[in-house]
Amino acid sequence: MFTDRSGLIVWVSDLKAANKQLERYGSVHYISKRLHYAAMYVHSSKLEETTKQLQKLPFVKKVERSYRNEIQTEYSSNMADKTRFYTV
Repeated sequence: MFTDRSGLIVWVSDLKAANKQLERYGSVHYISKRLHYAAMYVHSSKLEETTKQLQKLPFVKKVERSYRNEIQTEYSSNMADKTRFYTV
């Protein structure tokens, strides 16, 4: 049902060009006006191809891969409960 997506951080020099042209390569999630970057998602199967195409654009400074989907989000509580030390 859901397609596999990978996140990309695209550092840009021109925000107007980025806003217009990055939609062709994937779904743009966020564009930072202050720091001049765009966070976008692309299909995982086309990640390398899309990265190469984005680096060829004249307004793109650098393309970085987001490792957010590889970070562990399920935590286990191996530590002892310390609430008894802080009771009044």
